Amino acid sequence: MLCGLLTVNAFGVLRAKQHADDPSVEAARAAQQAIDPAQAIPGKAFVADPAGAPAAARVYLAQTGVTGTVHVSDGGHTVTVTVTGRYHAVFWPKTFTVHATSTATLLHGITQPDR
Repeated sequence: MLCGLLTVNAFGVLRAKQHADDPSVEAARAAQQAIDPAQAIPGKAFVADPAGAPAAARVYLAQTGVTGTVHVSDGGHTVTVTVTGRYHAVFWPKTFTVHATSTATLLHGITQPDR
Protein backbone atom coordinates (compact mmCIF):
# COMPACT_ATOMS: atom_id res chain seq x y z
CA MET A 1 0.00 0.00 0.00
CA LEU A 2 2.77 2.40 0.95
CA CYS A 3 4.63 1.65 -2.29
CA GLY A 4 1.49 2.47 -4.26
CA LEU A 5 1.11 5.82 -2.50
CA LEU A 6 4.75 6.68 -3.10
CA THR A 7 4.46 5.67 -6.75
CA VAL A 8 1.56 8.07 -7.32
CA ASN A 9 3.62 10.97 -6.02
CA ALA A 10 6.75 9.86 -7.87
CA PHE A 11 4.87 9.87 -11.17
CA GLY A 12 3.40 13.25 -10.25
CA VAL A 13 6.89 14.68 -9.86
CA LEU A 14 7.92 13.20 -13.21
CA ARG A 15 4.86 14.72 -14.85
CA ALA A 16 5.70 18.12 -13.33
CA LYS A 17 9.23 17.81 -14.70
CA GLN A 18 7.85 17.08 -18.18
CA HIS A 19 5.48 20.04 -17.94
CA ALA A 20 8.49 22.24 -17.15
CA ASP A 21 10.71 20.69 -19.83
CA ASP A 22 8.40 21.25 -22.81
CA PRO A 23 8.08 25.04 -22.38
CA SER A 24 11.81 25.42 -21.74
CA VAL A 25 12.61 23.77 -25.10
CA GLU A 26 10.09 25.84 -27.02
CA ALA A 27 11.04 29.11 -25.30
CA ALA A 28 14.71 28.55 -26.21
CA ARG A 29 13.65 27.86 -29.79
CA ALA A 30 11.52 31.03 -29.88
CA ALA A 31 14.44 33.07 -28.57
CA GLN A 32 16.78 31.78 -31.27
CA GLN A 33 14.40 33.03 -33.94
CA ALA A 34 14.93 36.61 -32.77
CA ILE A 35 18.05 37.36 -34.80
CA ASP A 36 19.89 40.67 -34.36
CA PRO A 37 19.06 42.60 -37.57
CA ALA A 38 21.86 45.14 -37.02
CA GLN A 39 24.41 42.37 -37.54
CA ALA A 40 22.48 40.05 -39.88
CA ILE A 41 21.44 42.56 -42.56
CA PRO A 42 24.96 43.78 -43.38
CA GLY A 43 26.22 40.16 -43.14
CA LYS A 44 28.44 40.69 -40.10
CA ALA A 45 27.04 37.84 -38.00
CA PHE A 46 23.96 35.75 -37.36
CA VAL A 47 23.40 36.03 -33.61
CA ALA A 48 20.45 36.38 -31.28
CA ASP A 49 19.17 39.88 -30.60
CA PRO A 50 20.40 40.73 -27.07
CA ALA A 51 17.06 42.29 -26.12
CA GLY A 52 14.67 40.57 -28.52
CA ALA A 53 15.70 36.97 -27.84
CA PRO A 54 15.06 37.04 -24.08
CA ALA A 55 11.83 38.97 -24.70
CA ALA A 56 10.62 36.33 -27.18
CA ALA A 57 11.38 33.55 -24.69
CA ARG A 58 9.62 35.39 -21.85
CA VAL A 59 6.55 35.97 -24.01
CA TYR A 60 6.38 32.26 -24.78
CA LEU A 61 6.80 31.36 -21.10
CA ALA A 62 4.08 33.82 -20.11
CA GLN A 63 1.70 32.42 -22.72
CA THR A 64 2.20 28.91 -21.38
CA GLY A 65 1.75 30.04 -17.79
CA VAL A 66 5.16 29.07 -16.43
CA THR A 67 8.01 31.04 -14.90
CA GLY A 68 11.63 30.87 -15.89
CA THR A 69 14.88 32.63 -16.61
CA VAL A 70 16.54 33.36 -19.95
CA HIS A 71 20.26 33.88 -20.62
CA VAL A 72 21.94 34.75 -23.93
CA SER A 73 25.61 33.78 -24.04
CA ASP A 74 28.47 32.89 -26.38
CA GLY A 75 28.24 36.21 -28.18
CA GLY A 76 24.58 35.67 -29.02
CA HIS A 77 24.97 32.12 -30.34
CA THR A 78 23.46 30.35 -27.33
CA VAL A 79 20.22 30.85 -25.42
CA THR A 80 19.54 28.97 -22.18
CA VAL A 81 16.08 28.83 -20.64
CA THR A 82 15.39 27.42 -17.18
CA VAL A 83 11.78 26.78 -16.13
CA THR A 84 10.64 26.12 -12.57
CA GLY A 85 7.60 23.99 -11.82
CA ARG A 86 5.95 22.60 -8.72
CA TYR A 87 4.09 19.46 -7.76
CA HIS A 88 1.90 19.33 -4.66
CA ALA A 89 2.04 15.80 -3.25
CA VAL A 90 -1.27 13.96 -3.00
CA PHE A 91 -0.65 11.81 0.06
CA TRP A 92 1.43 14.06 2.30
CA PRO A 93 1.84 17.83 2.78
CA LYS A 94 4.88 18.44 0.60
CA THR A 95 5.50 20.51 -2.50
CA PHE A 96 8.24 19.38 -4.87
CA THR A 97 10.06 21.98 -6.97
CA VAL A 98 11.36 20.83 -10.36
CA HIS A 99 13.63 22.61 -12.82
CA ALA A 100 14.10 22.07 -16.53
CA THR A 101 16.88 23.70 -18.53
CA SER A 102 17.11 23.80 -22.32
CA THR A 103 19.76 25.34 -24.53
CA ALA A 104 19.44 26.37 -28.16
CA THR A 105 22.45 27.22 -30.28
CA LEU A 106 22.09 29.44 -33.33
CA LEU A 107 23.85 27.86 -36.29
CA HIS A 108 24.23 29.37 -39.75
CA GLY A 109 25.59 27.73 -42.83
CA ILE A 110 24.57 25.55 -45.74
CA THR A 111 26.90 22.55 -45.42
CA GLN A 112 28.37 23.22 -41.97
CA PRO A 113 27.89 25.83 -39.23
CA ASP A 114 29.70 29.12 -39.77
CA ARG A 115 31.01 30.96 -36.74
